[in-house]
Amino acid sequence: MASFPDYNKVLYTPLNEADPEVQNIIEKETWRQWSGLELIASENLTSKAVMEANGSILTNKYSEGLPNARYYGGNEWIDELEQLCRKRALEAFHLDPAKWGVNVQPYSGSTANFATLTALIQPQDRLMGLGLPDGGHLTHGYYTAKKKITASSIYFQSFPYGLDPSTQLIDYTKLTEQARIFKPRLIICGASAYPRDWDYAKLRATADEHGAFLMADIAHTSGLVAAQALANPFEYCDVVTTTTHKTLRGPRAGLIFFRKDLKDAQDLEKRVNEAVFPACQGGPHNNTIAAVSVALKQASSPTWQAYAKQVISNAKTLAQELVNHGYRLQTDGTDNHLILWDLRPTGLTGSKVEKICDLIGITINKNAVSGDKSAQTPGGIRLGTSALTSRNMNEREHAKVAEFLHRVVQLSLKLQKEAGSKLLKDFLRVAEKSDEVKQLRKEVREFARQWPLPGVDTVDIKRPAGIEEDD
Repeated sequence: MASFPDYNKVLYTPLNEADPEVQNIIEKETWRQWSGLELIASENLTSKAVMEANGSILTNKYSEGLPNARYYGGNEWIDELEQLCRKRALEAFHLDPAKWGVNVQPYSGSTANFATLTALIQPQDRLMGLGLPDGGHLTHGYYTAKKKITASSIYFQSFPYGLDPSTQLIDYTKLTEQARIFKPRLIICGASAYPRDWDYAKLRATADEHGAFLMADIAHTSGLVAAQALANPFEYCDVVTTTTHKTLRGPRAGLIFFRKDLKDAQDLEKRVNEAVFPACQGGPHNNTIAAVSVALKQASSPTWQAYAKQVISNAKTLAQELVNHGYRLQTDGTDNHLILWDLRPTGLTGSKVEKICDLIGITINKNAVSGDKSAQTPGGIRLGTSALTSRNMNEREHAKVAEFLHRVVQLSLKLQKEAGSKLLKDFLRVAEKSDEVKQLRKEVREFARQWPLPGVDTVDIKRPAGIEEDD
């Protein structure tokens, strides 16, 4: 057996020996995911094969540039991988390669979006996206009265559009009126917390009126779009961006799809590719591109449509059960994987409900609802069903989850009264000592541990060091 100098021995040592602290953190996070209910709409549970690809030796290779045009040698297999990923991306979304191309190098949805803005418009050009308080995303031009928050508002002029207060749906009529005043060079559709589908044809007509590009950010819904369970943005948009880790169930990365057949786009393919590299990022993460390739193959499988339909059915069930308990949902329901729950009629903030859910093992996120004045104390929470569907839970189980959430709200109201204050710190002080919180945590964890966790053999799972039975 070959001998190694001391400085290289660590290269051959497994993680549990090389760094037990990190190994323990991974084990604790695995235990948390298995013992809890993941309801964050922007998260999912990826497959064992995706995780294997993402943790592969491909992480060693630098490959700035594009296939067959790299700035480093030794990229023959990376070229093959990236070309395979492109092919699978087009196939997953049923796209003609003569009409559409794709860049698979973005590190995330946010970098994909900024690269797209860099490709399509010039600094200080005008764009319109759905406002953050109405469900849009930070990267769509969000800013406040006091501060420009994100690069999309710092480098470009942003005019957000919003919802119709009476229906809480996109107000396409007002959007068109605003566009006639603002005259944008780019209109962005897509959202982070909007539970309904989009009318891309109306947006296309508005964009055409002003010679503007139309960009769809389908980060949240791309897995459902690939399954043809929602409207198809590719029929109307010039560019479509997405993350790969939400409903698409891949690793954390981004994709940019661009039309290749636009007469007046002046080589959109070249502009997008150069905006990704060298304008906005360096060498691609080849291990992640491999994992994206695996996820895209899975999204093209015959079973994918069944998964996507189940995600939507579970969301509709969860929404209806919450309505049956007397709660108010933004838009009164959902067309996709997410639900926006308006807690304001209960007298609770999203922050408090999120904290109680954390204590009992249900993972959600506080979220602004239409009409909120502060993102720090939002009036709602956002829920998603992709991850629990990946754990084989169907409508029956989501009805049970709705029951848990109802009990959370009722318990939160009781604890808020006991705290004698509406301050979050006083609320938490009471909650952390509550026997009812502990009992509900026990029930949630007993329920959650009945279900598999993708990529993990739960038969042999053991409680890691640092986790008490009640944690």
